[in-house]
Amino acid sequence: MLKISETFPETMIKVDLRSDTVTKPCRGMMEGMMQARLGDDVFEEDPGIIELEEYGAQLFGKEAAIFCPSGTMTNQIAIRLHTFIGAEVICHEDAHVYQYEGAGIAVNSGASVKLLKGNRGRITAEDVETGINPDDIHKGVTSLVCVEDTSNRGGGCVYDVEELKRIRRVCDQHELPLHCDGARLFNSLVVRNDNYIDYGQLFDTISICLSKGLGAPIGSLLLGTKEHIKKARRIRKVFGGGMRQVGLLGAAGLFALKNNIDRLTEDHKRAANIGRFLTGLPYVDSVLPVETNIVVFNLSDSIKPKDFLNFLQQNNVLAVPFGGQSIRFVTHKDFNDDHCDRLYEVLKKHTT
Repeated sequence: MLKISETFPETMIKVDLRSDTVTKPCRGMMEGMMQARLGDDVFEEDPGIIELEEYGAQLFGKEAAIFCPSGTMTNQIAIRLHTFIGAEVICHEDAHVYQYEGAGIAVNSGASVKLLKGNRGRITAEDVETGINPDDIHKGVTSLVCVEDTSNRGGGCVYDVEELKRIRRVCDQHELPLHCDGARLFNSLVVRNDNYIDYGQLFDTISICLSKGLGAPIGSLLLGTKEHIKKARRIRKVFGGGMRQVGLLGAAGLFALKNNIDRLTEDHKRAANIGRFLTGLPYVDSVLPVETNIVVFNLSDSIKPKDFLNFLQQNNVLAVPFGGQSIRFVTHKDFNDDHCDRLYEVLKKHTT
């Protein structure tokens, strides 16, 4: 397997900071995939997927899990099983389930959304309490609360577990299920050094992504009770998510969970260093506090984000616009210190 430095000349190192989904499977993961036992997953007979689902569920103290191609599908399945036509979902206005899932709450579940302001993608128990509709025929029926940990649009910020406990208590008081969009949950758990099982008990369902940060080529798990997952299998089928011999992906996901969680601290350190570097650049107005592997910064008004991204691309650095003057970098396992040094060189070349 070629190393980055063997693939590109030193001056042509390609730095891809668009997302932590751009990683390639490592040798160990590939070997595990090639040795995977296969079966038909729709018949629940794929050994690789069964092992992955059982391992993921046990990790968080849940009864069962279901493997899906994406976190969007696991989130949308969770919303569908917790709601009904005319229901209303409470979430932050920047939540992935609202911003980046193709209006799936309306399309897939026939539900509406109560959007909360919160702070950098996070909501509080008081926010939730205020957002719950009264028993009024003019209002949608509040049926689900969703949180996102870490918050993508909040710059990868993490939740305070004590706040999550307070949200859980409010949900219990109103007999509302609580779902966690945990696309980058392991980044959050590593930062707080949380106990996975204790965290798992705060939620009725949890979506965890295997391809963001953990390096698997594809896939997410939805965790919940046996009854939840039984319903989820029916919904996945309706969504067209039934898969056959996918044990290769199960093996990749299992390798990711067993080997690639602790190393997330490396991504966090590099992201923090990038954040500090950006604060010293004359054309950067501000940088959101860096807590995990996401760096969101705002360019000076004199610079057009499109021109800045074109400049980066011309120098073999890839990033994404994040609305207005904002740019997002995301560190990951295939971004190393050499890439970081190259990024600094390119950023210093840009002038106001």
